[in-house]
Amino acid sequence: MPAQWRRTDYEDSRNARYDGEYDFAKVIDVQPLTTRVRVSTPQQECWDETRYDRDSSRPVSGNVAGGTLLGAVIGAAIGNQIGSGDGRRAATAGGAIIGATIGHNQAVRRSGYEPPPPREYTVQRCETRYHEEWQERVDAYRVTYLYQRSSCVTEMPYRPADRIRVRVDVNPA
Repeated sequence: MPAQWRRTDYEDSRNARYDGEYDFAKVIDVQPLTTRVRVSTPQQECWDETRYDRDSSRPVSGNVAGGTLLGAVIGAAIGNQIGSGDGRRAATAGGAIIGATIGHNQAVRRSGYEPPPPREYTVQRCETRYHEEWQERVDAYRVTYLYQRSSCVTEMPYRPADRIRVRVDVNPA
């Protein structure tokens, strides 16, 4: 390359982007910068509940059904003897209902029929509840460092070691 085409070191340094040089500085203090935040944590709580269910699949005996029917007929006949017109119809219906109930109860007592005891079973129930608490979260660190007998402060996203890398930049005054 001819000499007239070669750039000098001065021209190269003027045309090149200058990023400065790097050195290390001693860390003398680190303070965490914190924020207080509320944290909600879901917790599932479960418990057992006892439930009861009657077994209604057992059939009623013929004697009980016959007693109920006979009671309804006798009650209706007695109710028919009371009143006149619409009152008589109401008394007849009421007598039939009352007679059926009495006849049913008597037939059950005589037949020895007892309804089965309730069936007991356990069901697990669960519910989600939220436990809330306050926590301190570190957002950044305020770092004080010493470089050539000058104390400087900066913020960093991580906790530094005992020294940090610093860029040394010299600008003409």
